[in-house]
Amino acid sequence: MVKKPVQIKTLTQLGRKAALPASPDAAVLERVVNPQPNDTYLVRFTCPEFTSLCPVTGQPDFAHLAIDYVPGKWILESKSLKLFLASFRNHGAFHEDCTVEIAKRIKKAVRPRWLRIGGYWYPRGGIPIDVLYQSGKPPKDLWIPDQGLPPYRGRG
Repeated sequence: MVKKPVQIKTLTQLGRKAALPASPDAAVLERVVNPQPNDTYLVRFTCPEFTSLCPVTGQPDFAHLAIDYVPGKWILESKSLKLFLASFRNHGAFHEDCTVEIAKRIKKAVRPRWLRIGGYWYPRGGIPIDVLYQSGKPPKDLWIPDQGLPPYRGRG
């Protein structure tokens, strides 16, 4: 059986030159119809070089993000996610705010059945901060692998 190609006419970034958004608020998260809506499966995005700015000092903050979600009707278009995450580079916010705001935007964009984000922030002032968000209980019988990032001991 040959599947019909996914309709991408509404996408504004994939397959086109797209500028880095000036801020997370200006970034657009795009979605496409889930080609396997009747199956329960996990999608994982990792961003090992996430950056934002400390809202007090303006110094850069670095994190390794692991984003897991179970699609419903929609899947997240990865180029739009990449541009959204990169838009935090000049954005001042605390670690907790960045991590939870990313979760909220993904939830709004694709309405996943379940979402989990691990924001594993590198130390500033000698203290690493891990911010962990989960939208609720995962679907029954979902295989959820460990995010693979140990507690900080010189990550890398």
